[in-house]
Amino acid sequence: MKTIYPYVNEHNTEVSGYAPLAKLLSTITDTLEETFGTSYSAFQVDEHIFDLWTIFEEDVKSESHELTHVAQIFEHLGEYTFEYEEGAQIPKYRVHRAYANQVFAYHHDGVAFAQIPIFSEASVFYMHAVFASNQEAMSAFLTTVRERMWNKSKNEILLLKDSDEGLSQEYQAISKDVTRDEVILEDFIKREIYRSLDQFFQADRSFFETYNVPYKRGILLYGPPGNGKTTLVKSIANSVDAPVAYWQITEFTSSDSIQEVFETAQKLAPMILVIEDIDSLPDHTRSYFLNTLDGATSKEGIFLIGTTNYPEKIDPGLVNRAGRFDRGYEITAPPTALRKQYIQQLGFPMLDKSIDVDHITLLTDGFSFAQIKELFMSSAIEWHNEGTLNITQTIDTIKKRETKKRTWRMVG
Repeated sequence: MKTIYPYVNEHNTEVSGYAPLAKLLSTITDTLEETFGTSYSAFQVDEHIFDLWTIFEEDVKSESHELTHVAQIFEHLGEYTFEYEEGAQIPKYRVHRAYANQVFAYHHDGVAFAQIPIFSEASVFYMHAVFASNQEAMSAFLTTVRERMWNKSKNEILLLKDSDEGLSQEYQAISKDVTRDEVILEDFIKREIYRSLDQFFQADRSFFETYNVPYKRGILLYGPPGNGKTTLVKSIANSVDAPVAYWQITEFTSSDSIQEVFETAQKLAPMILVIEDIDSLPDHTRSYFLNTLDGATSKEGIFLIGTTNYPEKIDPGLVNRAGRFDRGYEITAPPTALRKQYIQQLGFPMLDKSIDVDHITLLTDGFSFAQIKELFMSSAIEWHNEGTLNITQTIDTIKKRETKKRTWRMVG
């Protein structure tokens, strides 16, 4: 195995500052040329670092045949690593090559990656370096990366979260596929939302072109928690053939992170951007956020879905305005017919055939879907452990707890 920077003795010069780094980069490019017979040069990649490294790390872990291990940068720092694959069918530890302190190349594409350790007295941090044989090779590779990111975002959820260190981005597998049939909503709301989505993402966009309608939409889902907003969004992510990103607004949301979110979304367009708890948008960013939504191209190809449990906190300028959120849908506590449908869907009769679904429906008046599910889970556990069911008592317990919550809110 080739080593770029071999260990000589305990008095090795510390690698810090421009000169040692420049020498190290030069040695990496020399090694690439020696290995593949063509010269490479370094590219600055700050703007696309997440996209490039997401694909690169994925290929390293999967031992992609497109990727060649060229060399280890510093001797003795380790060639392999391991991680716990929690999302696998059978969670387990898996050993794979490390990408830190290594040089890899997509030799057929003429592009190489290196994650270079930079040493200081107190710590080690890593510099991400990308090399290419020429500009055309880099451009072609970026096109491939965009296509792969778009496809990856169709099968996984891209989570965007503002933190004190900036915007974090992470892909997560969809934990549970939710079909459209599983979504219980008023028929006209369900039909209208899905029709808007299907129309937006269909291959034929003649509707938008014929009527000169901007290729961007926005809907706002509002109402008390636990009534299906999240389930609806999950079904959308599962059933629409397009990338989906979730943006979690926090107190750290800023104009910079807003810009970065929409730039990320634009690269994945056509796509769905879900903004959870949009009412929590910090006051000092609202003007910038509205201006971003009004931008001529900022949302082109983006279907916005905003959610809130507190519609009274929403800036009135966000709703019922073209280019922002042009439709709002209230997701209320389920009426009698929907409660009965959900009770049957959960499987209450499976616990005990003598269960009166109509009676449970009557007793749960005012319950959210989340509370009905809690009732089912508690009843299922009781039936499994005790062989008995006290559904009425469990309903009373849930009601008393909710009454206490409301009292605490009033006192607070």
